Amino acid sequence: MKFDTIIIGGGLSGLACGIKLAESGKRCAIISTGQSALHFCSGSFDFLGYVNGFDVETPASTLEKVIPQGHPYALMGAKRAVEVAAVVPEFFARMGVKVNGSIERNHYRITPLGIMKPTWLSLDDFTVIADKNKLPWAKVSIQNIEGFLDFHTAFIADNFEKMGTTCTITAFNLPELKHLRTNPTEMRSANLAKTFENVDVVKRAAELINRNAGDAEAVVLPAVFGLFDDKAVQELKRAVKLPVCFVPVIPPSVPGIRTQIMMRRRFQELGGTYLLGDTVNDAVVADGVVKSVKTANLGDTVLEADNFVLATGSFFSHGLVAHPDKVVEPLFGVDVKADADRDNWYNSSLFEEQPYMSYGVIVDDSFRTATGGNTISNLYAAGAVLSSFNPIKEASGAGVSLITALHVADLIINKK
Repeated sequence: MKFDTIIIGGGLSGLACGIKLAESGKRCAIISTGQSALHFCSGSFDFLGYVNGFDVETPASTLEKVIPQGHPYALMGAKRAVEVAAVVPEFFARMGVKVNGSIERNHYRITPLGIMKPTWLSLDDFTVIADKNKLPWAKVSIQNIEGFLDFHTAFIADNFEKMGTTCTITAFNLPELKHLRTNPTEMRSANLAKTFENVDVVKRAAELINRNAGDAEAVVLPAVFGLFDDKAVQELKRAVKLPVCFVPVIPPSVPGIRTQIMMRRRFQELGGTYLLGDTVNDAVVADGVVKSVKTANLGDTVLEADNFVLATGSFFSHGLVAHPDKVVEPLFGVDVKADADRDNWYNSSLFEEQPYMSYGVIVDDSFRTATGGNTISNLYAAGAVLSSFNPIKEASGAGVSLITALHVADLIINKK
């Protein structure tokens, strides 16, 4: 089988790259092992949240002043990174993913513990908070689903009350949830979301929520609505009489899974080939060019393409693998930036910056990989597999995944 581009990795970066290429008429395939980091998504997308431990208020104007050499944003240029970021909301809108936010100014998102973190874009489900130290309500009703253990109401209330918001905590129950309680492992966010796909169930849940709300100014709920699209979210917001503030829960993330489903749907509607549950297990590279790959599921079938994109993620998704004496990229063996001394991979202080977090694949300014310093002209890399950035300390993970993926897609589209 022959494609214009084969993308290895079906997470945020791989899907974004594939959609952009497919929108331009390119014939693309995505090879995806399975779940991606989107299943752990907070419902927000960070671009640049912190510099030296301090919150970034205006990422667009701050980026050029602080970006270190070698950082993925620096490789494409700060101006280009901001330009790409500015079109992401419209890019998401074309697949039905609605987001709020601007590259000009970060807002704050609420974490599963009720703490405020700066972010770039948030799904439309979530309340955009302007002030880190103050919520827009004097009193809220925090409501859990009876028996759901992944929504930590006491922690949320404690942190909300530190900001001057009074909280009440209640729970509601529905007969349709009874079957989930037969096994504690079934009372998880994705299973709850499947139950709430029924509009009648959502309406009856809203009646209970309204009854419990009392004199609160808003209702705080776990983000377990809208698994396949946002219809349940919108129906609940219509039926609940007060503003609804969704808070992320312990993974799996329902909004993150929905985002992946909608991105995959968009890619396939554009004619893209999505090979789910498959893994590249062989590659032919000759004269500085990737000729073809084979996968576990397709056996001897050869997949050829003019271009290949490595979007396999970092250690979490095995895009990088740490051996006792080295860090490697396992599919193509491309050059990786990592300290040769294992003792330098980590900081013994848990909450300090961990060096290994910035390890990854080395690319040139066209995001092409290399082996032994020799460029592979048609193998690009994008997203978390890249080196020289720290997604945790910078709060930049989703931004790097999206921006580099769309930039690489443009490089391929405009390739002569």
